[in-house]
Amino acid sequence: MNLNIQNRNALVCGSTQGIGKASAIQLAEEGVNVTLIARNEEKLKKVLDELPNNNQRHAYIVADFSNPKELKEKIEATSLEFHILINNTGGPAGGPVFNAQLDEFERAFTQHLKCNHVLAQAIVPFMKKEGYGRVINVISTSVKQPLDGLGVSNTIRGAVASWSKTLANELGQFGITVNNVLPGATGTERLNEIINNKATKTGKTIEEVSEAMKNASPAKRFAKPEEIANAIVFLASDKASFINGINVPVDGGRTKSL
Repeated sequence: MNLNIQNRNALVCGSTQGIGKASAIQLAEEGVNVTLIARNEEKLKKVLDELPNNNQRHAYIVADFSNPKELKEKIEATSLEFHILINNTGGPAGGPVFNAQLDEFERAFTQHLKCNHVLAQAIVPFMKKEGYGRVINVISTSVKQPLDGLGVSNTIRGAVASWSKTLANELGQFGITVNNVLPGATGTERLNEIINNKATKTGKTIEEVSEAMKNASPAKRFAKPEEIANAIVFLASDKASFINGINVPVDGGRTKSL
């Protein structure tokens, strides 16, 4: 299938590892000019060197998503304009929601919702002018079915999903779609953190926790980051022009709801 996104410009957040990195590589393979954004410049340089390049214009921006003001300034300082925005940020620490401190909610809200909003406000005017835009938020299946032990994440992910749906309703008339990809358990550093945390709290071994998580999915395994990226890249393409305002679980069938 020709996705027809050659020479489009994409900004990919959290692109030094995991799903963000896999998405950046796949977009570049499709002929997209990719700009990476994350806080670690050395890692950004390394991923930049790994991007497929056929006379494309790849770049990177160093920014910390704990500081929306700085993020806004850095985006506005660049002359780059984007047709595709992939919002992707590492999740909050695990734990029961009742035990969460207020600052945990505030940090997560800033990193996930405020920064998504900053980027959308900076980038959408160009999308409107072009009559083409794709905003894709990498969230979690918890927006359909809250996950045990991830209280802050469940709360904030739900807020991002509502923000996204509202934005989709407002921007659809301009040829801009806004969708959410909901990964299941995926082989990333974030998953390793969750497994280690569960093992510590339950007294089970890492292997026991890992197997239980795999068995929660009909697929009986973890996803590869590239499998999540497949859905992201399709939604970023011309072929997904009438898909708007939806949550797409990519979880091997783990989510029980329809």
